[in-house]
Formats: sequence, C-alpha cells, structure tokens
Amino acid sequence: MSLIEIVFLFLAGFFAGGFNAVAGGGTFLTFGALTLVGVPPISANATSSITQFPGYVTSTLAYWSDIRRMWRGALVLALVSVFGSLAGALLLLSLDNPQFQSLVPWLLLAATLLFAAGPWLKPKARHETDAARGRNLSSPILQFVTSIYGGFFGAGMGIMMLATLGLTESGDYHRLNALKNMLATVIAIVAIVVFVSGGVVAWPQAVVMIPGVALGGYTGVWIAKRVPQVYVRVVVITVGFALAAYYFWRNAAG
Repeated sequence: MSLIEIVFLFLAGFFAGGFNAVAGGGTFLTFGALTLVGVPPISANATSSITQFPGYVTSTLAYWSDIRRMWRGALVLALVSVFGSLAGALLLLSLDNPQFQSLVPWLLLAATLLFAAGPWLKPKARHETDAARGRNLSSPILQFVTSIYGGFFGAGMGIMMLATLGLTESGDYHRLNALKNMLATVIAIVAIVVFVSGGVVAWPQAVVMIPGVALGGYTGVWIAKRVPQVYVRVVVITVGFALAAYYFWRNAAG
C-alpha cells in the first residue's frame, strides 16, 4: 500500500465509524474505499465485516442488562442466526469475483434504499400478547432470512433486522435494538470465521481501517450532539447511490 492509500483507508474508516455512531451506513464507506484501492469485491466485503465488528461488540455490551432479561428468546434467534450467517457467508465464497461484482451494484442500491427508508421502518412498541399472535415460527424464519443476507453482504442489515423483529417481537425500540445488536454480533462472528478460513480477508487494509473506525465511533458521539442526524443520513444515501452508479458503470464498461 502507498501512503496515500493508507491515509485514504484510515479516513474512510474514521468517517464510517462516525456515520455508524450517528445514523448508520458505515459499511458503504468501508466497502467502497476498499474496492477503490483495488481490493477484489469478495475480499473487500469480507474485510469490511472485520472492520465493523468492534462496533457490534461494544453496542451489544452497552445493552447487556437488557439482553439478560430476554436471554431465552434471544438464544433461539441467535442459533438461527448462526446457520443463516453460515449459509450466507458460504454462498459468498462459492462465487468468484466477477460473479459477485455483477451483484454489487444491485446490492448497494437495495441497501441504500433500505437505509433511506429506515425512519419509516422503525418498529413500534408492541405488547407481549400482540407479538405472540404472529411470533411462533415467523420470528426465527424472518431472522434466518435476514442472517443469510447479513452473512452474504451485510449493508443495511441492522435496519432490516429492526424491521423484521418489530413485526414478531414484543417490547419497545430499545429492547428490539438490544436484540438486534446481539444478533448482528453473532452473524458477524460466524461470517468472519468463514471469511478468515477462506483466506479472503485483506489484513493489511483491515489493520489500517480498524483504528480509524474506532476513533470515528468515539468522535461520532460528539458529532451526534451537534449535527442533525438528517444531514448525516443525506451524506450516507448520496454515497450509497454514487457507489451503486459507479459499479453499474464499471460492470457495463467491462
């Protein structure tokens, strides 16, 4: 890596961490930056998962007291997430880079639209009796589908999970967010194990980006108190659409 690439990747990680702390969407930056410096798409996706992982862990720990109060239901969904993430990660590794690159613009477009719709997908509080009517098998089935996506690509996974959990689980937003953070950590752990075993992680680039993500996450708390979230969301959505357009053009150009 050149010095310019090192600085570029660190700054991408920094802003990704800040975006995640304020509004989410940091994966767009980490994945985009890695591909722009020449990392193959599959490796960029795997490496992006590595760089995002510390944020999942810290978010889960912050909600640990809430998670302990619902550990039985959370355990079932975690087990389902293991198998879903494993399937998604193995599906990714079954593709070659040209095949995955042909999917990238569509995945980025879908993830950007999902992120843009995020404010309208936030779950409403539901009582236990209301959630029980539709829970049964629907909750683990929806979680299995979401975790396949999370293991395969992951951008927008948190928003998707909040939306599906809101349909099948009871409790307020913070309870569902706690559950989402824990399940995202499980999905990331499984995917990372598969990616590391498959030898597709670009470790030098990951080592450069992880400190940037950590520092950006810390700084993001300061930003969140001073910058309206809507402005950050506009930037993330713009980056997502720009990356999707770039990959559509790149694929068309051959």
